Amino acid sequence: MAEFKRLERKLVAHGSIIDYYHDIVQVPNGNIVTWDFIGHRGAAAVVPVREDGKILMVRQYRNALDRETLEIPAGGLKGADEPTRAAAARELEEETGYASDDLELLITIRTTVAFCDEKIDIYVAKNLKKSHQNLDEDEFIHVEAYTVEELCEMIYQGKIEDGKTISAIMSYCNKYLQG
Repeated sequence: MAEFKRLERKLVAHGSIIDYYHDIVQVPNGNIVTWDFIGHRGAAAVVPVREDGKILMVRQYRNALDRETLEIPAGGLKGADEPTRAAAARELEEETGYASDDLELLITIRTTVAFCDEKIDIYVAKNLKKSHQNLDEDEFIHVEAYTVEELCEMIYQGKIEDGKTISAIMSYCNKYLQG
């Protein structure tokens, strides 16, 4: 494999959930190029499975798309050292109003490897116990329950486009229902 060498990383802007950089990189032919890089602190997500097999989903407004989306519960890590299992449990309770001590790692995804280092660990939560929602002041979330078949159909119809949600639902279906 040809060698790439990062010569410099310049911070362009610091945000609340991402940092934007320009990376100066020497490519294998010796040329020097500038690439955009987004640094992300990481996240955790959860597939909450009720006793009846239905999956709890959250419907919320997403500014980047200027519309509501249907997703699995997820959120950013509070810090680089926060265990993703703890973050998944926190987001489950905050967003859905359910808690669980029964979380199992399902899959790890890298959302956009061309320009971002975001990593999301996705868990399956079973044995849900009713708790209470504890939304951030800018969160307005509606909790809905669907069968896996309904969610797969929404994915194939283009009604669910969120990458982490598609990865999670398809992986859950493959591992627990078909595997």
